[in-house]
Amino acid sequence: MALDNLISVSFSESDLETIDKAIQDIQTVLTGKTINLTPDQRQQYGRIAEQNKLFVNKAKNYMEQYPQYVPNFLDKAEFDKDYLGREQVEQRLQIMSSLTEQLSDTKVLLDHDNYHNAITFYRNMKFLSGENVPGTNVIYEDLKQFFVTTAPSTPPVTPPDDLKN
Repeated sequence: MALDNLISVSFSESDLETIDKAIQDIQTVLTGKTINLTPDQRQQYGRIAEQNKLFVNKAKNYMEQYPQYVPNFLDKAEFDKDYLGREQVEQRLQIMSSLTEQLSDTKVLLDHDNYHNAITFYRNMKFLSGENVPGTNVIYEDLKQFFVTTAPSTPPVTPPDDLKN
């Protein structure tokens, strides 16, 4: 047993099928409704800060209270559609962000456990190889390549000024 097993999790085939089906369903619904921006476009359009969201909310409220002041060149129906769409996306994005963070954190712990167990195995193979246990040397040599370090190159020594001539 591992000395510091931080997490133990397993998914049944049924669990994975359910997750995969849900993801596929989400992808299907989003097809044709979402956009992929280029990095330049992301920078160009950015995100509105919380203060600006409050401004948009306040302006929407005023537009609804005083429709006579909404300029005729502003498509209020499209504004309302975009506003509702943003709210709908944001709600789901918050849920999905939380799920992504949970999966990512779980993976971090699983990676940690796997790496430390692999190190334990490597150390054992190094010991067994040193004891000349048959069949262990080839395993140790194969794993050892991941720990080869090169000595840092040392710059040439420049003699002090008083020794240069």
